[in-house]
Amino acid sequence: MLSKLFKSKSNTVNTVEVAAPLTGEAVELGRVPDEAFAQKLMGDGFAIEPSEGRLVAPFDGKVAHLIETHHAIVVEHASGLQLLLHIGVNTVKLKGEGFTAKVSNDETVTAGQTLIEFDPDFIRNAGYPVITPVIVANGEIVESLSASFKPVTAGEAGVMKVNLSS
Repeated sequence: MLSKLFKSKSNTVNTVEVAAPLTGEAVELGRVPDEAFAQKLMGDGFAIEPSEGRLVAPFDGKVAHLIETHHAIVVEHASGLQLLLHIGVNTVKLKGEGFTAKVSNDETVTAGQTLIEFDPDFIRNAGYPVITPVIVANGEIVESLSASFKPVTAGEAGVMKVNLSS
């Protein structure tokens, strides 16, 4: 009982629930046709094969970095957790064509808010996969994570749970 009363804060684990940033099929990173993502060299997480072209905030937070070509964005949770949301593979080569940002750097966002609209057919017709990795950008603060692989709807809660070290 005394150990519960005097438990240090360093043993506390914060859990961040990540909502689906897209509507589509949530899959393992190994399904992404890019070695850096598939082998988790960019970080751990999951991917979504989108069925529509709207990327939303996976939690309340702020835009830590909107990539100039609007094909990717880093969103930061109040806990410090940062997620990289990367629409498609090699889509930087489209130089922003087919992507419309609805937010800007340092903007506060709420879960479910539209971040980027994109044209999946344009991306596919240009020869690029639309599968979208959702990557923990700062894995050093993560104790563990788990993701659900299933059909998801943008804004659907609990698609990934991230336990943070403290």
